[in-house]
Amino acid sequence: MTYLQANDFFAHSSSVKNALLKIRTALDKPERTLIGLTGGPGSGKSTLADYLMSHFSDQPNAQVVCLSMDGFHLSKAQLQALPNAKEALERRGAPWTFDSTAFIERVEKIKRSHRKESVLWPSFDHSVGDPIEDDLTINKGANVILVEGLYLLHQQDGWQASKDLFDEHWFLDIPLDIAIERLAQRHMKAWGFSHEQAMQRINQSDGLNAELVARYRNQADWLIKV
Repeated sequence: MTYLQANDFFAHSSSVKNALLKIRTALDKPERTLIGLTGGPGSGKSTLADYLMSHFSDQPNAQVVCLSMDGFHLSKAQLQALPNAKEALERRGAPWTFDSTAFIERVEKIKRSHRKESVLWPSFDHSVGDPIEDDLTINKGANVILVEGLYLLHQQDGWQASKDLFDEHWFLDIPLDIAIERLAQRHMKAWGFSHEQAMQRINQSDGLNAELVARYRNQADWLIKV
């Protein structure tokens, strides 16, 4: 599904319309609202987050901010310095290949900084495959912060404190086979893989991560079905 196709699909989804309504309601609250958007690899979290934020892009002072946890990937240099460097590089994207401590500390700072100070957030440069520290600025006046990522509900590997940091958890509920096929098509386009090569790569990493994330589906406050 292309970006334009996804946007058209989201525009006709009742769940996405409800998500927009929930955000509008949260904007009227005096306190800051933190929303966690979880889903497996290939579920469309980033595309949905971009779609939701685009609807509020004309809000003054960036009232709605959508962020990704991708900036908290351990860098390739950090992974190469680990005792199990080969496994870490092969399994990049697994929960233990992120800096969960830094993620939790930064979200805690966002919670307590509303109307007090702006907060910096890392991005991820896909062209080089590494995070860029302090690349994004979260305005102190932003009322709604949506963070999308795989492991916001994960209860191991240092992620245990993440769940309670958010006011709501949404889960993008896409059938696993559809998400896996999206990943396969993405790998085929990005690296010129055959479908068989793409599936071999997925089975070694992303597929394992997808199964792990799916275990926490029932812990979300709301399932977004699109």
